[in-house]
Amino acid sequence: MIPYRTFPEIDLGPFSIKTFGLFVGLGILVGVWLFLRFARRKGLDTDELTSLAWRVIIFGIIGSRLLFVVTHFDQFRDDLWSVFAVWEGGLQFSGAFLVALVIIWLWLRKHPEVPGLLLTDGMVMGLVPGLMIGRCGCCAVGEHFGGPTSFPLGVKYEGGVTREGPIQPGTTIHNTAVYEILLLIPLYILLLQMQKRNVKDGWITATFFVWYGVQRFFTDFLRAYDKTVLGLTGAQYICIGLVAVGVGLMVNLRRNRDEDEPADAEPATV
Repeated sequence: MIPYRTFPEIDLGPFSIKTFGLFVGLGILVGVWLFLRFARRKGLDTDELTSLAWRVIIFGIIGSRLLFVVTHFDQFRDDLWSVFAVWEGGLQFSGAFLVALVIIWLWLRKHPEVPGLLLTDGMVMGLVPGLMIGRCGCCAVGEHFGGPTSFPLGVKYEGGVTREGPIQPGTTIHNTAVYEILLLIPLYILLLQMQKRNVKDGWITATFFVWYGVQRFFTDFLRAYDKTVLGLTGAQYICIGLVAVGVGLMVNLRRNRDEDEPADAEPATV
């Protein structure tokens, strides 16, 4: 079991740092830097893409917070001003993801010269490590818990303020934020290898859609405090769509590759 205690703040004497905001901010900066590095290597206009990246981030945060507030409104009923306290925790990735798709689609309509799949590949290369860092913020404030478990990678809660619960100290529980970090590590290693091999545009995006969609679909069953509709969380319904789009994109990329390959020359006849 993994010893676990929440740490929502880092005390630095005269002031303190909110760990959720710290990790989310760090994840954003690392993600944007990796995305722009990818774009620069591919010869894309990084000035235009910097503007796009920050637009996606700003509206993505708004979308993720709105979705969290809607699905957890009981937490804000007595203090509506806390809706704006995003540094305390409470961002729903699926809300940010849906908003980001719309913004990227609108941007590509105005910039048809930019290959769409190349753009999304670059964003995925920044998104995955950014997600890993951001999930550390979820661990810090005590979010995305499951029920008691004897699973070796379960966390033994030793105390601290949590956003979900109540949980008795000494209880070993599932922590899906930890599981997500652990599952994203091999995905990122795979994506780096694909990038190194210069795979065709779209394969990185499709691989992320399928991998993340599958892992998030199954780990969400472990969450004990998320609301469900017909037995599934909102994120799980999005994951079904992600996997379907990812598989469809893979099939399309494979078909195009086969069509691009020259057919074997027929033997000459005399």
